[in-house]
Amino acid sequence: MFQALDLKSVEESLSRSYGKRSSVGRPHRSLLGMFKAELVKRLRHIESYEELYRLLWSDGELCRLCDIKETENPYHPSILLRFRRRIGPQGFHRLMNRLIKQLDHMGILDSEILALDATFIKAYSRRDPHNTQCGLSDSEARLRKQGRNVILGYGIHLAVDTISEMPLAVTIEPANVNEKKVAPRLLHKALKKKHRWKNMTADSQYSSEAFRDKARSMGIEPIIPYPRNQMKGKQVLRIDRKFRSHGPARLKQMYRHRSAVERVTSRLKEHYGLRQLRTRGLRNVYTHVILCLIAMLATALSAIKHGSIHKMRSPIQFTKLTCMT
Repeated sequence: MFQALDLKSVEESLSRSYGKRSSVGRPHRSLLGMFKAELVKRLRHIESYEELYRLLWSDGELCRLCDIKETENPYHPSILLRFRRRIGPQGFHRLMNRLIKQLDHMGILDSEILALDATFIKAYSRRDPHNTQCGLSDSEARLRKQGRNVILGYGIHLAVDTISEMPLAVTIEPANVNEKKVAPRLLHKALKKKHRWKNMTADSQYSSEAFRDKARSMGIEPIIPYPRNQMKGKQVLRIDRKFRSHGPARLKQMYRHRSAVERVTSRLKEHYGLRQLRTRGLRNVYTHVILCLIAMLATALSAIKHGSIHKMRSPIQFTKLTCMT
C-alpha cells in the first residue's frame, strides 16, 4: 500500500505544512512515519491513539513499518495529535486529490453518473445540559433526527463515482445542516476533479428545483425523485414507502446507481474507522474523515498495482494479502 502512494510526493506534500527545518529546537519525528501510523490505525480498526501506542510498543515489525527506529520510542498520542493539527484538513485534502488523480490516470474513474448522499456520525460528546441543541465538550456538534432517534453529531456529505465506487469529494457540516444547502458546493467540488460526468443521482432529500437548475447549469442532468407533494399528476421519478421506484424507465434505470454511495459509506464505517470518532470540533472531524477516505483510496490503488483490480473495493481481501506478505 505504501508503495502505491508514491511516498516521495506524499512527504513533499506533508512538508509544506511544516516548512523548513530550523536549527533551533528538537527536530520533528518522521512525517511519513506518522502518516503511516494514521493509516494503520484505520486499517487495523484501532479505536484510539492510546491503543495504537500500546500496539507499537509490543510490535517491532509495525514500528519498522511506521519508520520508528530502534533507538526511538513509538509515537505518543500527543505527537500524532500535533501532527494532525499541523497538517490539517487542507494538507490531507491535497493528498486525497493526488490519489484521485492517480485513479483517474489509470482509467478507473470512467463512469458517467455521480451519486450524492449524506451519512451521520455521533459526536465524541454528550449534550450540553444548558443548551441541548449542541454538545457539552464539542460545541460545534448539532442534533439531527434520524429515524426514531435523535443524534448529536456531524453530517458527512459524499460524492461518489458509481461504477468504481470511489469517493471523489466530501464536505463536513454539523448534523442539522440540510443536504440541499450542501449539495451545490459538493457537486462543484466533484466536478473540479473531472468533467465527463453527464448525470447525477441522489435521493429525495435533495429534491429542490433550485438545486436541479444549478446542476443543469453545470452540464449535469439531475436524477432525483420527487416527493409526494411536488409535481402532482406528472410522470416524474418517485420512490414509494417500500423504496420502489416509479416513473420513466430511463430514470428508474439510472437511479439504481445511487446505491453505490451507500456501499461506500458502509465500507467507510465498517472497515476504515469512520464511526470511530474520538476527536472534537468541525476541523478535527474533517481531518478524521479525510484520513478514512485516504485509506480507502490507497487500498484501491494498491490492489490495482498488485494486478487485482477486481479486489480494489475489498478491504478484507487486501488485509489478508498484506498479512501474508
